[in-house]
Amino acid sequence: MAAAAAAADDCRANQVQLRGDWGTARFTVDVADTAETRAQGLMHVETMPRSKGMLFVYPFPREVGFWMKNTLIPLDMLFVDETGTVIKVHENAIPHDLRPVMSDGATLVVLEVNGGLAGQMGITPGSEMRHPAFDPDKAAWPCN
Repeated sequence: MAAAAAAADDCRANQVQLRGDWGTARFTVDVADTAETRAQGLMHVETMPRSKGMLFVYPFPREVGFWMKNTLIPLDMLFVDETGTVIKVHENAIPHDLRPVMSDGATLVVLEVNGGLAGQMGITPGSEMRHPAFDPDKAAWPCN
């Protein structure tokens, strides 16, 4: 019973887990899952702890684009498909840059973390993410 509770506890809406040949990582996240929260994103945030991020969740996989208008800190963007597989890592998006960063493929979630962190940790396309946003029947690393 305790093992099942611990396994369920590993998948919380406010956390993402990542794994790959590089190792594992866990981030505490704010979830942006409405048009309003996705539009706000991390604008006007002056600092962010190393283990924190924002997870943008879309209702279905689609091509998405991000810009850095009113964003004060550099960010890494991890674009993730419906299986929880990272399809693109964009490192060090430039604060206030209005040029869109596109997902280059059907994306269900995007994780934003501090700029340079993905490279420091070795997070690359092919890494897998675990979070309740992924359908366990499709997920490469399901919560169940």
